[in-house]
Amino acid sequence: MNTQNTLSETVSVLRAEQPFTVEMPRCAHYIDGHHVESTGETTEVVDPARGTVLATVPRGGQAEVDAAVAAARAAAPGWAGRTPKDRAQVLLALADALAADRERLRTLEALNCGKPPAVTADDVDSAIDTFRFMAGAGRSTTTVAAGDYVEDITSMILREPLGVIGMITPWNYPLLMVAWKLAPALMVGNTIVLKPSEVTPLTTLRLAELAHGILPPGVLNIVNGPGRVVGNALSAHPGIDMIALTGSVGAGQSVAGAAAANVVPAHLELGGKAPVLVCPDADLDQVAATVAEAGFWNTGQECGAACRVLAHDSIAEALTEKIVAAVAAYRLAAPEIDQENTLGPIIYRGHYERVMAAINAAVDRGAQVLLGARGDDAEGYWIEPTLLKVATGDPISLQEVFGPVVTIETYTEESEGIARANQTDYGLTASVFTRDVATALTLAKALNFGSVNVNTHLALPTEMPWSGFKHSGYGRDLSAYALDDYSRTKHLALNHARD
Repeated sequence: MNTQNTLSETVSVLRAEQPFTVEMPRCAHYIDGHHVESTGETTEVVDPARGTVLATVPRGGQAEVDAAVAAARAAAPGWAGRTPKDRAQVLLALADALAADRERLRTLEALNCGKPPAVTADDVDSAIDTFRFMAGAGRSTTTVAAGDYVEDITSMILREPLGVIGMITPWNYPLLMVAWKLAPALMVGNTIVLKPSEVTPLTTLRLAELAHGILPPGVLNIVNGPGRVVGNALSAHPGIDMIALTGSVGAGQSVAGAAAANVVPAHLELGGKAPVLVCPDADLDQVAATVAEAGFWNTGQECGAACRVLAHDSIAEALTEKIVAAVAAYRLAAPEIDQENTLGPIIYRGHYERVMAAINAAVDRGAQVLLGARGDDAEGYWIEPTLLKVATGDPISLQEVFGPVVTIETYTEESEGIARANQTDYGLTASVFTRDVATALTLAKALNFGSVNVNTHLALPTEMPWSGFKHSGYGRDLSAYALDDYSRTKHLALNHARD
């Protein structure tokens, strides 16, 4: 595709002469196996690379949530009654449908989120892999062996679905986060009422079309609308048995409170502020390359982004130069531009404004701009890849920015580095860079994060759990642990004493 380098008032963006063209999915709710229109208010879905409207989606409310929960409740016994083999075959059929629709899903994700080709490819392929993994893992679970733990009584553990799961998914990974939640919950026999982000619903609505005829009616239901309406109605609904959310800490607190009122569990993934603890013996080229990729993947709109570099002061200057050089290779580009080292836009205007406010506030407090720090919302929502050198304890180093912003600070003693890395309220993921095995293990154990990487960052195999500590929430995505989270155990005791 022919491209031209368009210089806006402040920010240079590579733009395509023509945007992608793709057939939009049916923009409606999906309840009990049917697409359902609702009258009243609608939401415009915006292309973040251009600021233009892609589609209009109806906003649901209490009535749609009630109908969806009723459909899920009615479908629950039949779906739960299927064998693991039967449910696995359905999940594999859904994975095959996603694979066959791969290019359309990638294009929808690119337009709705502004993501570069490398990111959309990873999103769709990872979603497919999640369904396939859960289909296999769900057929064989491990638990306490059946046996006579009391004389003349044989005990066994039954694994059962929870029932109806309410799910609220985020705007940064619309398809992938649906897969992370939907696949394990379906595999263990639950039925679902899902609210996608009103900002990025398109691939989720396409998933509903693909699932039609594969999943029985009522097993998957989708209600569109804002969190303050549909999300609140869903999380407080007396007809659900669990609420699962990926979102902000504030949203998690609201959802958990509503779930507690109904005495049902919550499954929460609430973001992060990932430190990159760099030891004096680290391979600095490796660190720079890793931060450049993991700090700016998906334009930094990533809860595990390598966004806070803590460099030992003996190597900080040399490392900073290497990180600046690596990040400077990026170019802002529309999603149609298939080149290496491209970054997309911020996904919606409200978040663009929050990220720019965080950058400007840090600069006002004295942060040194090493790279970037400029934004432009004249045609889309663009922020340059930004590197800031900050003082110890600056708020931007502790609070989630969720954008293309990496901060760099220094430490002197190992104990100080550990304490500073743990200082944030988040505890999702972290990384350590060192050549020494003993140092790596010591620091990894000392870091209060659900996932700790050594000499890498954002290693996310489907087989391993993704879960947070502290304000990052609780509950496991990915791995066989997710199957446990969406199910319950029942102890069955059989008295076989004979007279």
